[in-house]
Amino acid sequence: MNENVASLRSQIGPLLLMTGIFFLNFISRIILAPLMPTIEMDLGIGHAEAGSLFLLISLGYFISLMGSGFFSSRFTHRKTIIFSSMFLGITLLAVSFSDTLWEIRIGCIIVGLAAGLYLPSGISTLTSLVRSQDWGKAIAIHELAPNLSFLAAPLISEALLVWFTWRNILALLGLASVFVGLAFARFGKGGDFPGEPPSPSNLKSLLREPSFWIMIVFFSLGISGSLGIYAMLPLFLVSERGMTQSWSNYLVALSRISGPGVSFLAGIVTDKLGPKVALGGVVLLTGLLTLLLGIVPGSWVVLIVFLQPLIAVCFFPPGFAALSRIGPPHVRNISVSLTVPFGFLVGGGAIPTGIGIFGDMFSFDLGIALVGIITMGGFILLRYLRFPDEQ
Repeated sequence: MNENVASLRSQIGPLLLMTGIFFLNFISRIILAPLMPTIEMDLGIGHAEAGSLFLLISLGYFISLMGSGFFSSRFTHRKTIIFSSMFLGITLLAVSFSDTLWEIRIGCIIVGLAAGLYLPSGISTLTSLVRSQDWGKAIAIHELAPNLSFLAAPLISEALLVWFTWRNILALLGLASVFVGLAFARFGKGGDFPGEPPSPSNLKSLLREPSFWIMIVFFSLGISGSLGIYAMLPLFLVSERGMTQSWSNYLVALSRISGPGVSFLAGIVTDKLGPKVALGGVVLLTGLLTLLLGIVPGSWVVLIVFLQPLIAVCFFPPGFAALSRIGPPHVRNISVSLTVPFGFLVGGGAIPTGIGIFGDMFSFDLGIALVGIITMGGFILLRYLRFPDEQ
């Protein structure tokens, strides 16, 4: 594997194609959030059952990420990326034809399984295309995908629900995912090397690193503040704050407009100040704004809806930059495939489900405020985060 020899500018085309794949990978997992008020009425389910659909997607994502090293070690990162995109598209098409809640639940698990294969191979391919000093910026470009997904999902939902059902929207995303998988097979670059499957030796080198376990906590907190809150935000605004579904979706979309630019700035700041400093600031501010989201009265919630994601989206450039510095290069995909699944299982699955349970039993406000308090508490762990070059 010829690593880190090219400049960022020379690899911008392949990087943008991978960002497009990641966009469809991510939006396919969050599109249920702006559709959820409609899905609740169509299926006749409560808030906790609605939140559990995100838990099922995260469960499949968890399993797939944990096993992605075995898949990519056999078929190379390139073939893994192609298969993930194609399999995800076919699964979304199947879910769009599901008739019962149980079929949808099974489909949600498989959506997570299909999507989870991408990220470790995507990060390994990306970091092999550009120089290490450009990783922060390259990852920030790649992270445009989830940020644009947060913006596009509610807008796509509102635009297409005028003519289509929520099932039709899933089918359209499925077709698009199949198309970009074919595009990468034809035009994509990089990834023509196998991944490293988890083995006793390379697992030991990671599991004995305290910083590895700290990064699992940080990713759980970072994903809680972004995906976890986003997943239940439309329901929170409609059920708790009395907004219409259309207004809540437009508000959520508008609050994500600045996300892509802010995320790229976070990548530049990460390269300048280092991932530890950037992580500390993001975790503390995200927790504070999440707490305020749950406790501010009346129209003040609109302001916090705009400010909270502005900081939360900044987590991933320093998060992945820090994760890429833990362990030797040949186990980089393993560190991603072990850390990210726990983060998504907790932040993208357990947190939305917990917020939904609080929404049914107490209030959404209390559930969201607790997430903010827990996130701020993670700042304490920063003093224990160490990288090999510091040791």
